[in-house]
Amino acid sequence: MMSTETGELTTDLADFVRRDYRFNGVSKPVLQTGLNGPAIIVIHEIFGFTPALARLCRWLRDAGFSVHAPILLGNPDASNDEVLRPSRILSLCISREFNLFAENRASPIVDWLKPLARQLHQEFGGPGVGVIGMCLTGGFALNMAVDGSVVAPVLAQPSLPVGKASGLDASPLEVAAVQARVAKEGLSFRGFRFQGDLSCQAPRFERLQALLGDGFLGVVLPDAAANPNGMKAKGRPPHSVFTGDLIDAPDQLTRQAVDDLIAFYRARLLSQ
Repeated sequence: MMSTETGELTTDLADFVRRDYRFNGVSKPVLQTGLNGPAIIVIHEIFGFTPALARLCRWLRDAGFSVHAPILLGNPDASNDEVLRPSRILSLCISREFNLFAENRASPIVDWLKPLARQLHQEFGGPGVGVIGMCLTGGFALNMAVDGSVVAPVLAQPSLPVGKASGLDASPLEVAAVQARVAKEGLSFRGFRFQGDLSCQAPRFERLQALLGDGFLGVVLPDAAANPNGMKAKGRPPHSVFTGDLIDAPDQLTRQAVDDLIAFYRARLLSQ
């Protein structure tokens, strides 16, 4: 069923268009909605592009942005479900594009995402582009902020490197470059996580705070704020702040986190 209601979960993407971008000899599809306003790159979780992610994209679009979701895993549509299958883990472990375990090293796919940010900045204008990475891709926003086109980076439950609670999937040179931008340009990061998240624990946010100082604002939501039909229903702590563990109601902390996200992007992309 087609829907124009931005809060509805649907696999219908009639309000999206697909564009294929080629950088560094690699071509990937990008699902786009909204052709006006500065660009925001929404990088999906390990599940791929899902109805819940499409909902987030619509909220950002309706706030005045053009929204661009690169497809790095799964089908280039909203048919992907939020189920983590062994085949996906295996494919990621042997992938040359993702670095799951090594600390202080970015995933190679970031070298494709940086020119995407530059091109979208050129096409859609504004002071730069916004980026939000989530889960597997959460730390990509930190890596991408090395590039001057990225002016509003958000790390949502950044989960790499696996098994290293305070680890970062960014090299010391990348961290130094970002620190320089924070000091010279006033670059500001936002981070979001649930308190009991086992994939993104407190030490990672503490390290980001130590490295970036006032350039990083981490928001930690109580587990009680998560959707009971999300990860909790599977007997696991909540994880996905803006998708599967979100409760779409105005008085809910997770929906208020969306409002905070939009306010951050408006301040960085529309008020300058």
